[in-house]
Amino acid sequence: MHNRDLLVRLNARIVRCRRCPRLVTHREAAAAAPPRRYQGQRYWARPLPGFGDPRARLLLIGLAPAAHGGNRTGRIFTGDESGHWLYRALYEAGFANQPTSVRRDDGLHLRDAYITAAIRCAPPANKPRPEELANCEPYLLEELRLLGRVRVVVGLGRIGWQAYLRARRALGLPMLKRRPEFGHGAVTTFDDGISLLASYHPSQQNTFTGKLTRPMFGAIFRMARALLERSVA
Repeated sequence: MHNRDLLVRLNARIVRCRRCPRLVTHREAAAAAPPRRYQGQRYWARPLPGFGDPRARLLLIGLAPAAHGGNRTGRIFTGDESGHWLYRALYEAGFANQPTSVRRDDGLHLRDAYITAAIRCAPPANKPRPEELANCEPYLLEELRLLGRVRVVVGLGRIGWQAYLRARRALGLPMLKRRPEFGHGAVTTFDDGISLLASYHPSQQNTFTGKLTRPMFGAIFRMARALLERSVA
């Protein structure tokens, strides 16, 4: 069976997941009482699968769906301001066919990139508990096994960045003797040739305050592109 088909099967399992009662309650409560601007819309209100190119060399790991973003639209980083920032940056770097992502059937396709998250359900206050992260980790581990062409990983925020480091350790992949430090634009390259690139998360808390600007964010994906080109050489 091809990896594409195995990813489809994995994503079907993710969508059915009910391992974390607190997250199930929160995602369904958000759908039952949406803000006025979303009233009348049918919410996804289930865990979010990964999205993108099954042969991707670039993997992005975010935190979790937004209660009225991905939890509403059914696609990761879709329907909220974080998604507007992310897909525009991916488009400008040549990893997406369009700069916007508003709904699951809007024609968006990723090129050589795949997006996933440390947590698949929207957590209250965007703060998952350690046991919830542990419950979701097996899904990320399986994605990493199936996405065998990945050469560059972008950790979107500290939690996504840390999730990849934990996953490497769980999979028995080479680790560095000295633990890397998170910082926007920091690159860590492991002995197997995979590079981990740290980025501030494109949350409104970061973008509204100017902690993350569009030039800063765009530079992350230009750097990812350069790292991919270097890995081929």
